[in-house]
Amino acid sequence: MFRFRILALVFSAFLMLLAPEASRAQISVSVNVDIPAPPPIEVAPPPIPIYVVPEPPDPALIWAPGYWHAGAFGYYWVPGTWVQPPTVGVLWTPGYWGWREGFFVFNEGYWGPHIGFYGGINYGGGYGGSGFTGGGWKDGVYVVNRSVTNVTNITNVTNNNSSATNSNASFNGGPGGTPATPTPQEQAAAQENHLPLTAAQVTHIKAASSNPQLRASVNGGKPAIAATTKPGVFTGKAVVAAKAAGARNPIAEQHNQSIAKDPSHAKGAALPAAQAKATPKPLEKPALKPFAPAPKPEGKPAPKPLEKPAPKPQPKPAPKPQAKSTPKP
Repeated sequence: MFRFRILALVFSAFLMLLAPEASRAQISVSVNVDIPAPPPIEVAPPPIPIYVVPEPPDPALIWAPGYWHAGAFGYYWVPGTWVQPPTVGVLWTPGYWGWREGFFVFNEGYWGPHIGFYGGINYGGGYGGSGFTGGGWKDGVYVVNRSVTNVTNITNVTNNNSSATNSNASFNGGPGGTPATPTPQEQAAAQENHLPLTAAQVTHIKAASSNPQLRASVNGGKPAIAATTKPGVFTGKAVVAAKAAGARNPIAEQHNQSIAKDPSHAKGAALPAAQAKATPKPLEKPALKPFAPAPKPEGKPAPKPLEKPAPKPQPKPAPKPQAKSTPKP
């Protein structure tokens, strides 16, 4: 059984910060509340299965190739399907798994005016690892290139960047992954305005996640529903089964075996210290002190009033003796 590390969004953001600038430029961050983002995973996804792209039911639809998604039951296949673009002039850049600091992290696909980086992965149907040759817009009308889209996946598919494509790999970087890096054009496309998955694509992915037949642990990398002509329709003539599982990727297989044998992984060991990031503690606000009136500024002491010396008693002059008059004879 696949073992997952279910990490917080803070850790995912941390991994993006650790990635080189060239790698971060390719990542299109989009949040969809209906589909939880796959957690970073230690084991590599299976190779892309071999299947035939079905005929488009409408020439105005754009091919969205199948890919491996992940959930509680491990990896599961999201069948390729024809999708109505959300607006005129946009193309679909597929999502892809990329190696980040010891884990496989999924980068969500998006709609935009130009094709961006999708890991150098050969998805087939015009997505040969770089760019897109399955069709294009002309005078406001989308035109399908049937010579490319209705062919067997992996084989006989135009590859615009063969040196950066490993047909055995379904992920970018890491053990057995494609060594592709974004071109200047793909980096520029990553900076453009993007639109997220359409409602039909969301429904399609949710239906795939709940279908046991599409789990890699059940189909062994060869899904019975590899592609469909209409999103979310997994029965009837619209369904195309995989002809075979994708070509083996010995390096990725060896990596997965080492993960399975490592006791520390089996016990669910914590992340290595170099990758772990402690949750920052909230800043502690100092306790409020009871209000006290501000002390009055110290002034100079008021001068004491000068003490007047007590008046000295004035000596009274001694009374002069009055001369007694001599009585006359």
